[in-house]
Amino acid sequence: MIAYVGEPVTPAGVLLAPEHSLLRQSWAPRYQTHGVVNADGFGLGWYDPAVRPEPALYRRTQPIWSDESFASIAGLLRTPAFLAAIRSATPGFPLGESATPPFADGRWLFAHNGQIEGWRSDAGAEVRALLSRARAAGLRSTVDSEGLFALVLGRMDAGDAASSALAAAVTAVKQIAGGRLTCLMTDGARIVGCTFGDTLFVRRDRAGVTVASEPYDDDPAWEQAPDMSLITADPAHTEISTL
Repeated sequence: MIAYVGEPVTPAGVLLAPEHSLLRQSWAPRYQTHGVVNADGFGLGWYDPAVRPEPALYRRTQPIWSDESFASIAGLLRTPAFLAAIRSATPGFPLGESATPPFADGRWLFAHNGQIEGWRSDAGAEVRALLSRARAAGLRSTVDSEGLFALVLGRMDAGDAASSALAAAVTAVKQIAGGRLTCLMTDGARIVGCTFGDTLFVRRDRAGVTVASEPYDDDPAWEQAPDMSLITADPAHTEISTL
């Protein structure tokens, strides 16, 4: 997964063109430790603030390399912010666009790399019991990633800032169920993420800031966040703190 905020760019220049682009990571990831092929869907969420504050979504259940239309779309778009993800579905979890990242709610996009242990057993039921009635009713799929996003949104509904909400939600899940809980989210102006069992890297340049599971090239500007880190970033500032 990868998120960008900054000057308008063409997503294809990040997702498709580089040597180690998200496209290549779908079959040849360099840092992924659970599974080696991400062929169970992909998605792109992007912003056009001149039209509306909420992002647009393009999600498919096929591998990114088999979608002949995506390269054309991604090469024409120009956007100041986006979040894209490829999916390797947890065995037993449903396929379908509603289960494919990124997930969207209002201005926010969200993606999760990992798995909540026991999501379909008692531990998962205990995590779901933390959801507000409104957030539980709004779930469109049964995947753990959307449930985790709903838990973050519920904390934000209660008044938490995005970074505090993400940290609190991940901590709550850790205490109940455990698992791998690396997350990325953006509202089009900032990126919030955390590392919990999988990698995230940060890169800043004159155009903006990028946070990604893996670097899409070998530029030394990429900085790996330590495991158990909380990341907050916008075009002017990046902070990496202990989760």
